[in-house]
Amino acid sequence: MTHWKKKHQTMQHYNHTASTYDAQYYEEQEAKIKTALTQLTLKKQNLILDAGCGTGLLFPHLTEKVKLLVGIDISRQILRQAKKRIKAQTNAAVVRADTDSTPFKNNIFDIAFAITLLQNTPKPSQTLNEIKRVTKQKATIIATGLKKTFSQQEFTRLLKRARLKITALKQDKNLKEYVTTCTKSTKKTLKEPKQLCNSPEE
Repeated sequence: MTHWKKKHQTMQHYNHTASTYDAQYYEEQEAKIKTALTQLTLKKQNLILDAGCGTGLLFPHLTEKVKLLVGIDISRQILRQAKKRIKAQTNAAVVRADTDSTPFKNNIFDIAFAITLLQNTPKPSQTLNEIKRVTKQKATIIATGLKKTFSQQEFTRLLKRARLKITALKQDKNLKEYVTTCTKSTKKTLKEPKQLCNSPEE
């Protein structure tokens, strides 16, 4: 499958499921978001990027706590659902954009989320590089990886190859994805992430 064909299929999938997405995935997405937020310290001046924002489920958790939250997604229909969720928010916006080629300048965001994103991109490493480009040097990047797509070893290797330092990794048998907290790193070799859950995946 070509690079662009996969992107088109992903876009079409989310266009078709946009109206029913929350009914199907709300509980799972909320669980991942809440897990991610336990690993994060927010500041009122933070600028946040939600890459692959979907219907905007992250927005209600953050809009009152940060300066600005911008969500991007490739699906026009799913962004319409996100706009409904933030219509009363003055510090939130959504933009239709490819997460591999965003319309932002370098070093803009303090925190970036990539929840339920990397398994849907043709080249996850390219996606991570773009997220790194638009985030500040000391930014925090929250990334999840679908267990059906990545083994834990494969997922951590992907993040490390993108020169991200994994500061925490949450593996919960009740979650379908690994939830990681990362920062940028200039080191060639990175230490193994700290496990936040001792129970093995079942």
